[in-house]
Parts: sequence; C-alpha cells; structure tokens
Amino acid sequence: MSRPRILIDGDTLTLEQILQVARNEVTVELAPEAAARVRASRALVDRVAAGDTPSYGINTGFGTLAEVRIDKKDLRDLQRNLILSHACGVGTPLPLGEARALLLLRCNVLAKGYSGVRPETLALALEMINRDVVPVVPERGSVGASGDLAPLAHLALVFIGEGEAYYQGQRLPARAALERAGLQPVILEAKEGLALVNGTQAMCAVGTLLQLRAESLASLADVAGAMTLEGLLGSHKPFIPEIHDIRAHPGQKDCAAHLRRILKNSELVETHVNCSKVQDPYSLRCMPQVHGAAREGLAFARRILEVEVNSATDNPLVFTETERIVSGGNFHGQPISLAMDVVAMALTQLSSISERRVEQLVNPLLSGLPAFLANSGLNSGFMIAQVTSAALVAESRVLSHPASVDSIPSSAGREDHVSMGMTAALKGRQVSDFTRSCLAIEMLVAAQALDFRLPVKPGKGALAAYELIRSKVPHMDRDRELHKDIEAVTQLVDSGAIIEAVRSATA
Repeated sequence: MSRPRILIDGDTLTLEQILQVARNEVTVELAPEAAARVRASRALVDRVAAGDTPSYGINTGFGTLAEVRIDKKDLRDLQRNLILSHACGVGTPLPLGEARALLLLRCNVLAKGYSGVRPETLALALEMINRDVVPVVPERGSVGASGDLAPLAHLALVFIGEGEAYYQGQRLPARAALERAGLQPVILEAKEGLALVNGTQAMCAVGTLLQLRAESLASLADVAGAMTLEGLLGSHKPFIPEIHDIRAHPGQKDCAAHLRRILKNSELVETHVNCSKVQDPYSLRCMPQVHGAAREGLAFARRILEVEVNSATDNPLVFTETERIVSGGNFHGQPISLAMDVVAMALTQLSSISERRVEQLVNPLLSGLPAFLANSGLNSGFMIAQVTSAALVAESRVLSHPASVDSIPSSAGREDHVSMGMTAALKGRQVSDFTRSCLAIEMLVAAQALDFRLPVKPGKGALAAYELIRSKVPHMDRDRELHKDIEAVTQLVDSGAIIEAVRSATA
C-alpha cells in the first residue's frame, strides 16, 4: 500500500506533517515551483564561483577565516573539509523520529531557493527520507550560533558517503546504507557544504516533536486533574463559564471548558452538593488558571515554530531577484531557544500541580480516604508514588533554568553571542518525559481513589479514562510492584489511547 505524499515547497510545512515524516508515515516530493527556485539559486552561485569577486563561503574560508581566499581548484575540498571538520557531535544519537524530522526540515529550507544547492543534492536528501536512510546524528554539540553546526554536519556526512546512517532501522556506515537504498553520495560543489550546516533545523526537529507532545500532555493534565477532583469529591463550580469569561485568557477558558466536558454527567458531584467544605485547594480549584497558563506558553512556542520551520536560515543567502549573495544572521537560534525554555517551564508547572494533587489523594488528612489509599497499615499503598512524582518535579525545576539566557562565545569571538537553542530543546524533551510520568502517576492514584467511591461514578470523560486504566491495571488490594502499574499507564499515555477515549466519551 502506497503512503500518502507531502509536497515540499519551503513555505507551507506544518508541525503535524513533520510528525508524519518523523513516524515514517508519508513520502515527500519537491514542489515544481520550489524546484525552479532551487535551479535559479544554483545558477547564481555557479556564476559567482566562476568569477574572482570574494564571496563568503563560496570562495573564502569560514568564520574568522572569512578573509582567506580559496583557489577555484580547491572549492570542492573546501566544502568537504567543512563537513568533516564540523562533525564534532558527541553523545547519544537523536532518536530516529527526530533525525527524520531534521532531514525533512533541512530539505524544506533548501527548497526555499535561498541556499544555492544543486538540485541533485536536494533530490538525494528527499530520496533518503523516502527510502528510510536516516543519518546518525549525535545530539550534543550545538550552541545554536550559526545554527546547529555540529548536528547538521553529521547529517551532511551521509550526503558525501561518510559517517553513519540507519537503513530501515539498521545502523550502518553511510555509504553502505545509501547503497542498500539504491542511492549514491554526491560530491559537494561551491557553497553546498555551507548550505547544509547553517540553520536551526536540529533544535526545530527536537522542538517540533516536543511541542506536539507537550500539547497532548496539556490536554492529559486536564484529564488527570478531573479524575483527582472526582476522587476527592471536589467542586465543579470553579469551572463555570462566568468565572473565566471575566478573565478571558484563551488558555484558561479552553481549559475550563475542557474540564466541564470531562466532568459532565458526574454522579459524584451530586453526593456532596450540601457538604460543609467551602473551598478546594488551589491544585484543584485553580486548574484552569495554571493549566491555562501552560497552554498560553505552548501557543507562543507553536507560533514561533510554525514560522521557523518555513524560514530561510542559511548564510550567506542567495537572492536571485537582485543577484546578490549576502551574509546575515538568520541562523541564530534565539527565537527557538526562548520558545523551548517556555515549553519546559509550562510542562514543569503541569507536573508540579499534578504532584500536589497526588499529595491530596494520598494524605488522609486532606482526602478523607484511607492513608495512601491502602487497605491497612500492613500495606504502604501509593506512598512512594507521590515521592517519585516529587523527585521528577524537582529535577524538572532544575531543567527549567533557561538556556536561552546563556551564551558562551565561539569561533574566536566571531560568534560572540549564541542561543543555546539545542540545549533548550533537549532539556525540554527531558522535562516532557518527566511530566508524562507525573501525569501517569496521578491518573493511577486517582483511579484508586475512584474505586473507593464506587458504585457512584465520575463524569463521563473521567469515567472513560478510569475504565481504560482499569482495563490494564487492576485495583490494588495489597502492595505490589508499582513501577509496573506506572509503566502500564505510561504506555496508554504514549499511545494516545487515554486522550482518544476521553475525546470519544465527551464528543
């Protein structure tokens, strides 16, 4: 069965399409209008390379060596040496999905027609996506200055038959991976090496997949919070529209509306209409305000990413209309760095308030339920589940220190202010892992609390999540290895099954 196709034109790529490529669900093809721009851009580079006028990166050295002229006979070696020398990445390779996204994003930038690569070089990159040849790219080594130099150099190594690549998931020398896919490496001509390593595509690849995951976790936080609210017999009144209409932050209003849908048709709410409790703790009552603020942060990050993934971030840039090749600073990753820091902080807030709700559930002085939701003192119940959540929140807070305010100059002072955008994206990815675990813990503990409320049932969205969890994890009558239960719920989170079950129940 043939896979759907995405046209790459440099201007209209969506975050959701990037995810499709990351999952290897689609093929890619260069749009005809983009192919024409690439040819025109390359023609201008060829004319400049054939002349004697100095042009950065075409017939000069790089960085602080920009004033060094390069003989025409050495232009190929100049580009090859650039790739080899810049492939300085270390650490764990990017996961396959992120590496596929990186390759796609580089193709999209080249397709804009401001980079000056040859059509055959871009064609190779597109076919690598289609034939599942994925470069091995170490995730550490970028300061986000001239973009993500080291990660992009490792990507470009495969184009010239160097480095390593995965072919259909198997890690091989790059030349062997290309050969198995029926592809041949290219010999880079003037400017092509520089065109392949300048840009923000590594931080955007990690950042895009982080962003989409974070948006899903923001919705899941509402589900977890609603389950906890029902388990604790909390009030639904703080979510009525009138409260949020007079503060009017879109994220807050959206969260409150989502909570109302999840809690609709609750039987539990009827059991405590006339209770003596006046107010719930903030971790319950202020979910729209806290979760909503996180949504606002994620909305900001999405806007930045949507612009960046369709932006020209090369240097120098090739303007065919005016026949100028101009050095600039579009490769600087500051917008992405700041956005990824915001994502990490937004997720940390979601995990932080989630941990406080878990404390409400396991503390008998707060919940009115058995201590740690255990059946007797012989069992510790969910005591350490809260401790694990606290540990993850503590580390997330450390990781939420912003990378975007840091800078270590490089390249002998030429790159004297850098963005640390890849650092921001990588630590945001780690925070998303922790947030996922915290929310899985909360839902697991909340399901146990809801067991104590049976046969009275929670709202239809919370009930759908509860029933799905109970289909995989039984009620805990006596102590068992809780890490297995946490992993089972985590798998439901990762698959999207919980969100889908709630969406179906509340449609």
